[in-house]
Amino acid sequence: MTQETTEGPTTDTTAPLPPEFFTHPIEDRNAVYADIRQQCPVRAINHPEGAEAYIVADYEMALALFGDPRISKSLENSPKWFRDQLYGDSPVQSRNMLIADAPEHSRLRRLVSKSFVPRRMGALRPRIQEIADGLIDQFPESGEFDLMSFARELPVRVIFEYLLIDMNDREELFEWSKVLGGAPYTDEEGSRRLKEVSAKFERYILDLLEARRDNLGEDLVSQLLIAADEDVFTMEEIASTMSLLIIAGQRTTTNLIGNGVHALLTHPDQLEMLRNDPELVIPAVEEFLRYESPSYRGTLRVAKEKMDIGGVEVGKEAFVHLLIAAANRDPKMFEDPDRFDITRTSNKHLTFGHGAHYCPGAPLSRLEGYIVFPTLLRRLPGITLAIPEEETEWIYDNSVSRGLESLPVKYDKVMPAGDVPTVGTEETDSCPVTHRGA
Repeated sequence: MTQETTEGPTTDTTAPLPPEFFTHPIEDRNAVYADIRQQCPVRAINHPEGAEAYIVADYEMALALFGDPRISKSLENSPKWFRDQLYGDSPVQSRNMLIADAPEHSRLRRLVSKSFVPRRMGALRPRIQEIADGLIDQFPESGEFDLMSFARELPVRVIFEYLLIDMNDREELFEWSKVLGGAPYTDEEGSRRLKEVSAKFERYILDLLEARRDNLGEDLVSQLLIAADEDVFTMEEIASTMSLLIIAGQRTTTNLIGNGVHALLTHPDQLEMLRNDPELVIPAVEEFLRYESPSYRGTLRVAKEKMDIGGVEVGKEAFVHLLIAAANRDPKMFEDPDRFDITRTSNKHLTFGHGAHYCPGAPLSRLEGYIVFPTLLRRLPGITLAIPEEETEWIYDNSVSRGLESLPVKYDKVMPAGDVPTVGTEETDSCPVTHRGA
């Protein structure tokens, strides 16, 4: 959580950026990103501490690296100390598609490839709308309310229902997900806690899989078990895939909702535009994803061999951090990139990645956004920030996500639930202005 604001990095582009560049707030963050893009878009950073590592802040370079075969997402190509640490402290996170290269990545991705297709997403729409309205019905009739409680609860309920997980377990699983999402840890206590939570999380998932095997249905867990029977997948691989879905399914959409509402409330003209024309929610969601990216950098990537990136020599096993939030504001790609514009039509942001590792859960996250934003604006007339914008609290930790600690809002009253325009049902994963995944 934000405690204090640090100054931007030194202008000496030969000096590695400190670890705090990722884990602490930076005054005028986007201006700092712009300076890095212009001065030295590939720059060393001490993260993980003591390792050879670099950030890439330029859109064109980042886009190319998403598909560069010399850049690996496999733990096997990472430094031995890092590999051993993650295998030892959190084995439940080390057997899924997020940290694998082809052909292993393609094999593991098949576990979920049929789970987020348009037909399945469209079928979820009525229930997501019902969940959203049910949560809003519990809001106080007027006054001040922390909207992040809604932003956290909705995606948890959606993914838990899709997995048929007992909703009474959500608080414990949410806390475990926060610990797992910050891995790996550099301190002894953090590593101890990670190992403990990882073991509990894996045991929970394995017990759930075992209980579900005798009662298969249309839920996602049943789909994973059926896929395992049709192909060669271990229970550990399925458990690791489930851990990925639970963690990513919460954080990304929570940040999309929180960051998106914050952007609207700090740009009242855009808020009124969306309130008056709910059909704009499709380009609006893309602009939320670009303007205040819920994932500000990419997940694990390491160089498989010594290579040159933008004139910088990068060693074998070096970590390569794709700085998505900086790439998403590159003026060479986006016209007037610091302008928040929900009508933006050319919006090929990199928030969900690109190519083979494009986020498979992106269609579900988008669908939740298509439902949530028009519903909130219709049901909460007069919604405004309840604090000065500069007092907004952002979360900074070791994960790749960036979102709000809290979002205090005020509104005039809570309108009753009713018909909401159906937007984005046909092709929830086929927005024409974004990159498609392979």
